[in-house]
Amino acid sequence: MVRGQDGDREAYEDLLSRVASLVRGYVRRRVGDVAWGDDVVQECLIAIHRARHTYDPARPFAPWLYAIAQNRLIDALRQKKRRLLREVQPDAGWMEPGTRPRQERDLILQDVRRAVSGLPTQQRTVIELLKFEDKSVRDVAAELGMSESNVKVTAHRGYRALRRRIEEWGRED
Repeated sequence: MVRGQDGDREAYEDLLSRVASLVRGYVRRRVGDVAWGDDVVQECLIAIHRARHTYDPARPFAPWLYAIAQNRLIDALRQKKRRLLREVQPDAGWMEPGTRPRQERDLILQDVRRAVSGLPTQQRTVIELLKFEDKSVRDVAAELGMSESNVKVTAHRGYRALRRRIEEWGRED
């Protein structure tokens, strides 16, 4: 990595080749041989390339590498979870106990959207992007020109305000 940071193209290409096999094994050990595993490997290689300037030669390389791999894998798992939650299961013709009828869910969603629309602009925008458009914190931060930490803090404050607002509505009923 140090030689790659210094501009040695061959050393950098060799590093990425070796890292790809290490990351592939890391992903397989954690989630098995899934079709999207290679996508995680590619995302990891891109992240390594983008963050190569952050590697400190005075520190071990493996922890730095595996931290990036772990973060990319977690991002992929979150994305898969969000996608699965939106997909309709083919054998879901019956309603599970506790499942709300569609009309009731639509009314609840209207109430949530109404509550969100009453938030300050920045909180509203962050929550809409995170929850209604299923964007990641990283994507929201990039889109709004904020730090990831600021996006998280803004969202948390918005959630607290929403909770208070919805609790007030419950007391009014």
